[in-house]
Amino acid sequence: MIPRYSREEMSGIFSERAKFARWLEIEILATEARVRLDEVPVEDLTEIKQKAAFDVDRIAELETVRQHDVVAFVENVRANVGEAGRHIHYGMTSSDVLDTATAVALRDAGDLLVEEVGRLTQTLKSKALEHRDTLMAGRTHGVHAEPTTFGLKLAGWAFELARDRDRLRTARDTAAVGKLSGAVGSYSQLDPEVESYVCDRLGLAIEPAATQVTARDRHAEFLSAIALTGAGLERFAQEIRHLQRTEVREVREPFAEGQTGSSAMPHKRNPIISERICGLARLLRSYAMTGYENVALWHERDISHSSVERITLGDACILLDYMLAKMRWVIDGLVVDAKRMRHNLDESYGLVNSQSVLTALLAKGSLQREEAYALVQRNAMTAWDEGRPLIELLKSDPDVTAHLDPSEIEACFEESHYLRHTDVVFERLENL
Repeated sequence: MIPRYSREEMSGIFSERAKFARWLEIEILATEARVRLDEVPVEDLTEIKQKAAFDVDRIAELETVRQHDVVAFVENVRANVGEAGRHIHYGMTSSDVLDTATAVALRDAGDLLVEEVGRLTQTLKSKALEHRDTLMAGRTHGVHAEPTTFGLKLAGWAFELARDRDRLRTARDTAAVGKLSGAVGSYSQLDPEVESYVCDRLGLAIEPAATQVTARDRHAEFLSAIALTGAGLERFAQEIRHLQRTEVREVREPFAEGQTGSSAMPHKRNPIISERICGLARLLRSYAMTGYENVALWHERDISHSSVERITLGDACILLDYMLAKMRWVIDGLVVDAKRMRHNLDESYGLVNSQSVLTALLAKGSLQREEAYALVQRNAMTAWDEGRPLIELLKSDPDVTAHLDPSEIEACFEESHYLRHTDVVFERLENL
């Protein structure tokens, strides 16, 4: 992943040096296991541990000739070890190293993602509680529907993130599976105890029935969990973008002193981070699709998945980590304009109360639903077309006042009516 969208700790997991370090650890652990089985002299293991090393640049040189990165790696390490190097990679196939090392990387990356989702969830929870009573227009189809609060909107985001965290935990555990069962998974060259020892030391589960590789549905699930988390972030970011539009202006991304919004228009204050998150979410979804494509490999394995995973697995983790941190920055510094929310709510002539009027009419028991609906809709359309307050139209309509007196109509427009049960949501949020 390009440095622009990378953070150091996560990108470090997928660096070339970190990758080869994992490979070397697996090779040494496999040799340790064979010592325990009396297949390798302990002094040879000691020599391997003392001398085993790799050079990233030398491996790259060797790979240009060998056209095989694991062969190049093993050759480089064995050259440093000397005679005892004959035990390195004994009875193993490349995927024993590759897939087991990948499992460690995804496990560690998954841990970071789970932690970062947790941080963002708490930031959203705090902001939601702060704005639990900040009244605003709820919108469906982009049109005013009923009053809601900004806190309720944010609460929904926090609960979605909590589900994302659970999905990421499950996907992390699903991907944290190693194998050292050989070329077709039959343990033909290596005792299964070696696999057990290595995976136990690495904190991995064992693929119960491997082919040459661990099953790729595991990686597809991992990428899917990442993509779904990204889709949630996109949902949040898209809402912020809509609410920051000039015509709305209810919330704004943080805007630092000295920041510019446009090279041409000095007045611009654009939701650039939210836009960036929306764009990167598309990339995460494309990565998830490649995960599905990689499930169906030929027979016990082909390598059509290999080139794809070299890009997607690391980049997906790095991107989501970056997106989570950026969204946390946006939410933490989000500018909320409660006065503008109130202004916009009042701009629709009280039409957001239409359902309360409909419910009040139905509660009288003197009208069928269709009749009550027609009465309210008739006055609502007049309010839209003529720009008149709905409450005035209802009070002057004898067909309405035959069923509701003025005080009953006014009660339908009380804001407290819309907040009377919202505490139940925030009580749930407190327990999140």
